[in-house]
Amino acid sequence: MSASDLRARLPSTRSEAEASLDRLVRDNRFTISVFFPLNGAVLLVASAMGWLPDPLAFNAFLILLGTLVMRSPLIVGVLPLVTRRAALGVGALTAYAYAIEYTGVTTGWPYGWFHYGVDLGPTVAGVPVGLPVFFIPLVMNAYLLCLLLLGDRARNGAVRLGVVIAAVLAMDVVLDPGAVALGFWEYYRLADDARLFYGVPLSNYAGWVVSATVAVVALDRSFDREALLARLDRTEFMLDDLVSFVILWGGINAWFGNWIPVAVAALFGVGLLKTDRFDSRLLRLPRRLPWRS
Repeated sequence: MSASDLRARLPSTRSEAEASLDRLVRDNRFTISVFFPLNGAVLLVASAMGWLPDPLAFNAFLILLGTLVMRSPLIVGVLPLVTRRAALGVGALTAYAYAIEYTGVTTGWPYGWFHYGVDLGPTVAGVPVGLPVFFIPLVMNAYLLCLLLLGDRARNGAVRLGVVIAAVLAMDVVLDPGAVALGFWEYYRLADDARLFYGVPLSNYAGWVVSATVAVVALDRSFDREALLARLDRTEFMLDDLVSFVILWGGINAWFGNWIPVAVAALFGVGLLKTDRFDSRLLRLPRRLPWRS
């Protein structure tokens, strides 16, 4: 194929690029939303159990790649709605995420003292560069799911923000115990009377109240809510990242016997079913499997 032929096949406008990305995600939903989280859960558990050799155990490249692939339905879904205002809002939230994580690592506030036990990719001042990819989509997934569940009640700002903040905290009830069990991070300098939830101090959740509030308000002010709902209505894969979250972290917590986080993950699955966002066809093997040519 010549260079001119290649250029002719590439999208020439933003709308063409967005349509191409939509098709790419839509045609690979099983691979993205089922195969990747199942494979990720197996690899992460095997790494934590010492069953994988060093080149594969907690491989930072694979962790980042897998995360980006699983995030792709959400990113592609939101992309057409990224205006200048939205870009500035996400940029500000990214800066906040780095700043609060650096503060947490160096001062113990607001999450409690912790350190990373697994290489999550390149770091700056002890904070993973990929942090926004881990954090911001969690908040956006919770925001979108709650918009659908609340319906007309989402028009009330206090109700909308309160419910979404609670949903973000619930996501961390799933995420943090699984991550601690894997050894992603570890809490230390705990008081003798510190109360732990599957190895996670309650101070962590107090910190998440702060960060969840900042993040939810930032996204709420940055994106057009009606445009998000319209995009959700015509983009069936937009919450597939949340399907991946349920499979990945529900599975990891189940392996380690963290049954309350498993139950909370299942509740998110119920929410997806209630909003008709869990397509049972995702669980059917496609005619062409991702590992076959």
